[in-house]
Amino acid sequence: MTAGTDTGPAGAGTTGTGPTGTERTGTARTGAPTGPGDPAAAAAFPPAGPAAPGAPRSSGWSGRLPGLRQQARRGGAAPRLRALDGLRLLAALMVAGYHYAGRGGEVERSWGASPRELFPEASPWLAYGCLGVQVFFVISGFVICMSAWQRPLRSFLASRVARLYPAYWAAVLLVTAVFTLPWVGRHTVGSSDFLVNLSMLQQPVGAERVLGVCWTLWAELKFYALFAVCVVLPGGGRRRTLLFCGVWTLAAVLADRADHAFLTELLMPQYAPFFIGGIGLYLVHRDRRDALAWGVALTGWLLGQHYAVAGLWHAPDPRFFSYRSTGVIVAVVTAGFVAVAVIALGWLNRADWRWLTVAGALTYPFYLVHEHLGWVAIEVLHRRLGWSAPVTLVGTVALMLGLAWLICRLVERPLTPRLRKALT
Repeated sequence: MTAGTDTGPAGAGTTGTGPTGTERTGTARTGAPTGPGDPAAAAAFPPAGPAAPGAPRSSGWSGRLPGLRQQARRGGAAPRLRALDGLRLLAALMVAGYHYAGRGGEVERSWGASPRELFPEASPWLAYGCLGVQVFFVISGFVICMSAWQRPLRSFLASRVARLYPAYWAAVLLVTAVFTLPWVGRHTVGSSDFLVNLSMLQQPVGAERVLGVCWTLWAELKFYALFAVCVVLPGGGRRRTLLFCGVWTLAAVLADRADHAFLTELLMPQYAPFFIGGIGLYLVHRDRRDALAWGVALTGWLLGQHYAVAGLWHAPDPRFFSYRSTGVIVAVVTAGFVAVAVIALGWLNRADWRWLTVAGALTYPFYLVHEHLGWVAIEVLHRRLGWSAPVTLVGTVALMLGLAWLICRLVERPLTPRLRKALT
C-alpha cells in the first residue's frame, strides 16, 4: 500500500479507516475520500411524438419538469444536468480539504507539523470533508440509474469500464512513478501487487494498494454489479428499480444486524442507503409526483445519516485527531441529499454554464491523484520552497486540478471512447 496508509474503510489489519472507522493522532486512522460519480448523462426520456387528431392529451409528463417536457415535445434530448457536475467537484474539494488539513497521519509528514496546528480554525471544519464520500454515493446512485435506463446490459457495462479504467490506470502509473523517485522517499508496492492494482480488484484479494482512495471504487464496482444483475439484466424499468431498492435496503439492514462478513461486504449496509437514495431521486427526476420514489429517497436519507453518525461520531477524546458533532454530521448528509433533490426537481436548470461540465470532467482524475501526489506537492511547496500553509493548501489544490485536466485531455479523451467502442 503506497506510503503505508489506508484511506479506505476500517478492516482487520488496516492502518486507516473510512467513514465507518475512528481516527487517532499519528496513526493515520481517518475517514476516506469519496468515490467519484459519472458526469451527469442526458436523461432517458422518450421524445413525445405528435398526437393523433382528436386523441386526449396525455398527462404522462404533467408531473415532470416543465423544461424536460418542452424538450421532449421538440423531440430533442433532455438537457444536461450541469449543476450535478458542479456538485461532484464540490464534493471532491471537500475530500481534498479533509485529506490536506482535516486529518492527521501521513499528511503530517508532508507539512512537518500537525494540520491542527497549522489551521487551528479551519481544521475542525475540514474534518467533516470526509462526508464528501456520502455525497458522491448519492450522486452515483442518481447517475447510474440515469445512464442505465432502457439500456442493454452490454452497453451499460462497457460504459462503466470505459469510464473508470483509463484515468485509474494513469493515476496508478503516475503515483507509482513519483513515489519511486529517490527524493520523494515514499513506500511503493511490490511489482506483483502493482499489477493486481491495475485490475481494480486489489482490495478483495488482499493486495497492497497504490491508491488509498481506491476502496471507494471497489464500493462502486459492487454497486454496478448489483444494479446490472438485478435491474439492467432483467430489462430495467421503474418497477424493477423500486423493487431493487426495497430488497437491497432490507437485505443490507439484515446483513448489518446479522454481522455476516460476506453479506456485509456484498451489500454494504453503511453505504447502500446513499446509493439507494440517489436512485430514488432519479425516479423523482423522472416524475416528481412519484410517491414511492420520494419514499425511497427519504428512507435512504434516514438510514444514511444513521450510518454516517455511527461511523464518525465519538465522545470527546484528546487521543483523536478531531471531534465531529452529531448535529453537523446530520446537517452535511442532509445537505448532500437536498442538493441532489434540488437538481432532480430542476430548480437549478438555469445553472447551465459550460464550465460546470469541465468541473465535472476534472472530478474523477482529481479524486484519484489528489491525496498521494498532494502529499508530495505540500512537502515541496511548504517545506522546501517555504510557502505559507494557506498558500500551499490553495496551490496544491490548483496543481492537482491542473494534473486532472492533463489526464482528462491526454488520457480519458482519446482512450475512453475507443475502449467503449471495443467493448460494445
